[in-house]
Amino acid sequence: MRQYWSFYWPLGLTGLAMVLAVQFQNAALARYPEAITELAIFALAYATFGFFRASLNFIAQLSNVYARSPEGMRRCHGFVSIASLLIMLPLIGIGHSSMGAAMLSRFFSIDVDLTLRVQEYLVYLAPIILLGAQRFYYTGLLVQARLTGWVTLLNVLFLTLVIVGLIVGFNLGYRPVHVLVGSETVAILLQLLATTWVKARYYRPPAQLEHQSLTYRELAGFFIPVSMTGVMFALSRPVLYAFVSRIPDGILTIAAMRVAFDFSMLFQQAANQFRHFFVTFGLDDLPGKRRFMTVVCIGITAIMLLFALTPLSSFIWQDLMGIPDDVRILALDVILIMCLMPTVIIFRNYYHGRLMVERRTTGMAVGGILRVIGIYLMAQLLFTFGVLNHITASVVLILGFVIETLVVVQAATNGQAERVKATAKM
Repeated sequence: MRQYWSFYWPLGLTGLAMVLAVQFQNAALARYPEAITELAIFALAYATFGFFRASLNFIAQLSNVYARSPEGMRRCHGFVSIASLLIMLPLIGIGHSSMGAAMLSRFFSIDVDLTLRVQEYLVYLAPIILLGAQRFYYTGLLVQARLTGWVTLLNVLFLTLVIVGLIVGFNLGYRPVHVLVGSETVAILLQLLATTWVKARYYRPPAQLEHQSLTYRELAGFFIPVSMTGVMFALSRPVLYAFVSRIPDGILTIAAMRVAFDFSMLFQQAANQFRHFFVTFGLDDLPGKRRFMTVVCIGITAIMLLFALTPLSSFIWQDLMGIPDDVRILALDVILIMCLMPTVIIFRNYYHGRLMVERRTTGMAVGGILRVIGIYLMAQLLFTFGVLNHITASVVLILGFVIETLVVVQAATNGQAERVKATAKM
């Protein structure tokens, strides 16, 4: 348990540092005139951008698993560079083209002015795809070498740079898109440079070299299913926003959901670090791993409830971040429902970790796809009957993750049954 904790807590703080940057972005937007509109525009733009960037979320696991020899590192790095370029190109197309504008306008049911603002964000955000892919690749190597303390320090550096950039940009009177995207781009570039320095100085390859004859086909076989999982996660919010935007006070509701969802990500990111947990420690001592994950789950949920049920939410959202009252009131309802999320996510990630170690990632992709389909159908049903609002939409999001969890549990169970049969034949 002590070994697990010493490995996990820096990664937990890493997730916290990364998502805290979004909280400061929301706080900066809350100080602009027409804050509700600015928050909603950023929510729609970032949800669209997130659809593409989410496919990068498992690059750290990819390099952790496969970059375990000089040849494996070379192949893996080349694959990541090519994949990130291919992911970025469609995003640029959506940001620059009239067809992209038509797609955004139709999907989110927004007018021309809002569509152009969303497109402007996408154009500026696109290069972050390339920078983020490189950062994830090197982060995976640091985690592989159990240099998780450095990972945390590097992400604190990122958070600090974002905060400084937001403060400087806002005080100089720059437009929101330049302040938010500019601060993030500079921060991630400097973090990437620092990460490559740490890797060059402290990284040591595994004692037992692996994947010395690695192929791009093998990398694609692992990466495509897990990237599909990330993409489906990122698609969950836009699907909900597409329906919520059509209800009365849709822009207000989207702004509130973004504030609450972003805050809940502070805790969800901590839960997501268990993917590294299994890749690094393997599948032995499963009862011990389950006990450790249960303790973490209880702690995360308790902190969320403390925030939701005490004046702490008013202090952070109202006094510190300056979130408008009508947004804050709705967001508080949403965060109460999101207190269910850590349990669902950690339970799901227990099976995600097992599937990645076994390199049976197809079940993860299927689960993600069925989650989005379930969210779409439930949101459509609630919208049709006129009962879709910030509360029911949040419940739909949770139920979507429950659907995904059931799928990956079944995939892991089937894999175990196949291994038992194979052993019996031997």
